Amino acid sequence: MSKVIFHSGENIPLELHKVRIVQKLNLVPIERRLAAVREAGNNTFLLKNRDIFLDMLTDSGVNAMSDKQLAAMMESDDSYAGSETFPKLQNKIKELFGMDYFLPVHQGRAAENILSQVFVKEGQVVPMNYHFTTSKAHIVLNGGRVEELVGDEGLKVTSDHPFKGNIDLGKLNALIAAEGKDKIAYVRIETGTNLIGGQPHSLENLAEVSAICRKAGIMLVFDASLLADNLYFIKTREAACKDMSIREITRKIADLTDVIYFSARKLGCARGGGICTNNLDAYMKMRELITLYEGFLTYGGMSVREIEAIAVGLEETMDEDMICQGPQFIEFMVNELNKHGVPVITPAGGLGCHVDAMRFLPHVPQSQYPAGALASAVFLVSGVRGMERGSISEQRNPDGSEVYSNMELLRLAMPRRVFTLSQVKYAVDRIVWLYQNREMIGGLKFVEEPKMLRFFFGKLTTVGDWHEKLVAKFRADFGDSL
Repeated sequence: MSKVIFHSGENIPLELHKVRIVQKLNLVPIERRLAAVREAGNNTFLLKNRDIFLDMLTDSGVNAMSDKQLAAMMESDDSYAGSETFPKLQNKIKELFGMDYFLPVHQGRAAENILSQVFVKEGQVVPMNYHFTTSKAHIVLNGGRVEELVGDEGLKVTSDHPFKGNIDLGKLNALIAAEGKDKIAYVRIETGTNLIGGQPHSLENLAEVSAICRKAGIMLVFDASLLADNLYFIKTREAACKDMSIREITRKIADLTDVIYFSARKLGCARGGGICTNNLDAYMKMRELITLYEGFLTYGGMSVREIEAIAVGLEETMDEDMICQGPQFIEFMVNELNKHGVPVITPAGGLGCHVDAMRFLPHVPQSQYPAGALASAVFLVSGVRGMERGSISEQRNPDGSEVYSNMELLRLAMPRRVFTLSQVKYAVDRIVWLYQNREMIGGLKFVEEPKMLRFFFGKLTTVGDWHEKLVAKFRADFGDSL
């Protein structure tokens, strides 16, 4: 991995690419940001891009493509059936993962839908290290339930454990013994666990989980959407893997799993996804749903231009200099915030910097959604759009009672090859100022609440007039500054 220590002694991440195309950003006045966040119902998903300065909502579909990806898109073959483009991606999957069968889908949640429809039956359970919102929703819709078996370290906000995304092997063995093989649809491992701070799992843990599953005759499904970050952490944090290439680690991971699915909006820096396996029976069961829900088997709801880009993007993921920048920028942001006392998830994970809203806003009860309130406040004072990853991202119990998340996090995603270090420093500066004035931030309450995936569409209002007070304090401290 490329690492540069400056003469001053600072450990500053270095961009190993140059910018050749730029896109203009807007930094609108705080008064316009106030109007915008009200119009959006304090839901950062509903903000308009024209009002956003730095979009740290997600890394999904917003990563910067390389020159080689853009060039490859010009070679695409847009035949409905028999396209010459599809085999390029299919062959790259075979080369990297060693899997013979590949099913294209338009994005990761489409893969989750197909997997859940085919393999999850009423009353079954899907054990996993930690759930993701859409994966859990699809499992529940098909009559199953999720059991989270992440190790105890995974739920500690501050820790020095390098692999907080590991499955607890004792919990997995106990669940298999209690439920029996037939009650378990499959075991799912999410690489770079999204909802607990982008925390990785180790190759050793995956191997141990794989051995348990194979002994019990249970299928192991691997969500590889955040594989790039996890590969970096395995290479740099797992002693046994330090001398292995990224390509070798990737193949080891694939050999331990039965089915791999991914969102190429994250893995591959394009828009699409796929399911791959060496299990012919599983492939045949899923194949007919591709044509029903996604499209023909050689495009699966994707543009052939995106397929060309994904094939190149997967190859670029094998480049250590490509996959290191995201985690290194995230680590820089985490360390800078931590220096100023801002509570963040440690150690720094992948995907983004995660701020602990419960420690940031201890005076705001979970019933008033502190992570959502913090996302609203950060946008208000900076124009930086983050994402609530807390109780708003859950959904209510059937009886209407609230489900409170294990963590209340503000996720500040770090799309790959998108931001400069000065932009990251700007975000840090505004968040530090907000932390120094945190007592001014209040809670939120729903005024429009969908039954499912409410974090996408729901609208909330402030409890009290804390927005206005925060704007007044900002103007007193920053004057005419944006």
